Amino acid sequence: MLAAIGAARESVRLETYIFADSPIGIRIREALVAARLRGASVQVLVDALGSADLDSAFWEALVSAGGEFRWFNPVRMFRITIRNHRKSLVCDGKVAVVGGFNIAPEYEGNGVTRGWCDHGMEVRGPLASELAKAFDESFARAEFQQKLFARIRKTEVKRCLPTRDGDLLLSGPGRGRNPIRRLLAQDIQVAHDVRITSAYFSPTWVLRREMAGVVQRGGRVRLLMAGKTDVAISQLASRGMYQGLLRAGVEIHEYQPQVLHTKLFILGDTAYVGSANLDARSLNINYELLVRIHDAAVATEARAIFDEDLRHAKRIDPATWRASRSLWEKLKERFAHFVVARLDTRIARMQMRGLR
Repeated sequence: MLAAIGAARESVRLETYIFADSPIGIRIREALVAARLRGASVQVLVDALGSADLDSAFWEALVSAGGEFRWFNPVRMFRITIRNHRKSLVCDGKVAVVGGFNIAPEYEGNGVTRGWCDHGMEVRGPLASELAKAFDESFARAEFQQKLFARIRKTEVKRCLPTRDGDLLLSGPGRGRNPIRRLLAQDIQVAHDVRITSAYFSPTWVLRREMAGVVQRGGRVRLLMAGKTDVAISQLASRGMYQGLLRAGVEIHEYQPQVLHTKLFILGDTAYVGSANLDARSLNINYELLVRIHDAAVATEARAIFDEDLRHAKRIDPATWRASRSLWEKLKERFAHFVVARLDTRIARMQMRGLR
């Protein structure tokens, strides 16, 4: 990302959920200011809730140099749940970086001896151009002024943008079918080798059914989940689904050395990389993006990354797991699933209706 910003001559667009006032945050800001002083337009969009600890004064140097900074959906009562979880950097509309990582110290390291385990991908050409357009839409809706937001809600914020190199999948709250859910289900249906890493995991019943179907057809499904997490209630909700998945023949592994924050889905020769987890919030509420690439070489590279992470994981044994679940554990897991998969979604829908 620093190299791409350093090479930019025309424009830099940066969008993230968390941006921390930290050594890496300062390095990124300094690179952005330098790009602006070279004459490039620079725009930064940061989610107001995800970066609640960041002071607006942090961006004074960029704004003074002529750059633009906006908070996405400034925190106010009755609309706090609608968040921009996308992470993308687009430079000159030609090169982009997408992934799961935010701009914060915990994302520095190799994911084994230090730093959270996360991955990203550099894309060029048409996909980068589409990412630039998606950023411009997010930047326009950032302040969530009610009349503007109501007008934007009538547009298709959920869509698949195909290019010759792959598809850009965009999702958000409101109307329209979610392309991420639809294409994931379609790709799982025809895959015989499914490898999914998801930091937070509470997929729909349809997606769980399709995973079980892969095993029934003689295929293999491997899930890499968080052994260590920064969101305990999400981990509880995920573990509440283990029993049914294990019974269906799905293999489950938990990453051990560090917090797992990766979002990487490899379904046959199709790979997905981006900001979305396989959880209810990513699939129903947040503004998210995934890049979907159907290419054997890319899928092979993604599988190698998955396999390397799997080396640091512990496989869940079905019999041992079943014997370890006390009634209290099951009750906690069911309550957690209700909160993250049901209650959170209902509250978000109520807030959306209030913004009409």
